[in-house]
Amino acid sequence: MTWTVTPERFDSPDAAALRRDYYDEVASRYWGRPATAEEIDEGLTDDGSEQLAPPAGEFVVGRFEGRAAACAGLILLDAGVAELTRVYVRPEARGTGGGGLLLTAVESLASALGVRQIRLDTRHDLVEARGLYAKHGYREVPAFHRRPYAEHWFAKEL
Repeated sequence: MTWTVTPERFDSPDAAALRRDYYDEVASRYWGRPATAEEIDEGLTDDGSEQLAPPAGEFVVGRFEGRAAACAGLILLDAGVAELTRVYVRPEARGTGGGGLLLTAVESLASALGVRQIRLDTRHDLVEARGLYAKHGYREVPAFHRRPYAEHWFAKEL
């Protein structure tokens, strides 16, 4: 079982499909029912994805056995600080190490850009995500913003 993780444009066909699957899952879990196609389209409209491209940020796609199966984004906030966002592994590829590889790839890109700290927020119901972050050295920190849907905040020093 082989993973590769490489930078890719956030709007490439594979990246766009992964971002759509990500939004479908987080919205469906939040609402406790499957999100409709219209709700997903609305959520992806003006969602700030353009920040996932240089010079504002980066986006990576993970491929498992050659197929797009995971993604993660990085948004540069200010000197030395970046935000990790849109971390997603398709269900059929979970448990194969892809999440950790995504984090390693994003952290490597961040370091090359001079980032000293990566931070992120997540929700209470995204238990797997919180576990992944903790396993890879992210520590829970006090809230650093008051955006909707944020219930836990993490940071990691690089």
